[in-house]
Amino acid sequence: MHNKFDFSGAIHSVKEAKLILIIGHINPDGDALGSGLALYNSLLSEGKTAYIIMPNEFPQFLDFLPSSREILRYSRHAEKIENLFKQVDLIISVDHNAPNRTGGLEELVRKSNARKILFDHHIEPDYASYDWVYQTERISSTSELMYHFLSAYAGASLSKEIATCIYTGMMTDTGSFSYACPTPDTYHIAGKLQELGADIEYIHQQVFFNYPENRMRLLGYSLSNKLIVKKEYKTAYIYLSKDELERFDYHPGDTEGLVNWALSLEGILFAALFKELKEKIRISFRSQGNFSVNEFAAGYFEGGGHKHAAGGSSKKSLQETLAFFESLLPELSIE
Repeated sequence: MHNKFDFSGAIHSVKEAKLILIIGHINPDGDALGSGLALYNSLLSEGKTAYIIMPNEFPQFLDFLPSSREILRYSRHAEKIENLFKQVDLIISVDHNAPNRTGGLEELVRKSNARKILFDHHIEPDYASYDWVYQTERISSTSELMYHFLSAYAGASLSKEIATCIYTGMMTDTGSFSYACPTPDTYHIAGKLQELGADIEYIHQQVFFNYPENRMRLLGYSLSNKLIVKKEYKTAYIYLSKDELERFDYHPGDTEGLVNWALSLEGILFAALFKELKEKIRISFRSQGNFSVNEFAAGYFEGGGHKHAAGGSSKKSLQETLAFFESLLPELSIE
């Protein structure tokens, strides 16, 4: 398996650091948690003092991951985290390309004089904000990138717990290895992780067959009542109001993968999910073919991501956001 990265700078920084903070992005997903917890478990096994911090809550179905209960959320533990930032000498950011993807943690990250390392697979990383940047789009996930780093850092000492975290991150970011796997390395690494002890059947069960009843009912309601199909534009979208989310006792992660149901319709190449949250409208975009949702999200909804998977937001009302979105469709070249 090819690894083009020279991790010597990061390895030296980790070995020299006395206090390490691992930082994920807002609304953390399986890849942010998988890569972050893999690193966290590795550092603890080496006797390092480390903390893993997420800006807000993560999906309940990921709480099986080793050490997930030790994650600090800025939304819950702000005072403790702010004190840690006063002492930290190394910050390691995972699965995001710039500090502005860390929500309320952004100012703390930017103002810190600690050395900073970035591990990511999104486009256009903010090189100026980090001392070391390890980034490539030619990889399935940040978790796969973390496998290469930890193999270089910890060698053959990768544990079952670390393998479980990395496999989960890779699996969730690729739809069970059905997309975003640009090279055979992804599948080779998945096999290696199984050899290291990752129980792939158990992981799949926890992620895909462990839905709370309310989450399943929200899925059914969304597809039955809130799916809009615009065949003439090869587009479909789902929209959910704040009241509807509350009706189904919404928790972070309950709409994970929902946008993909819209994309799975025959003849649909562009899909979106709109969620009305307290402070803004959160939007997920997915596409097939040549249409870049990264460019679309960046151009119209202050977002970005990958060519076929991106996110954005709107500060307009839900109805105004939907009207604006529909007004753009006739001008798009979706193929």
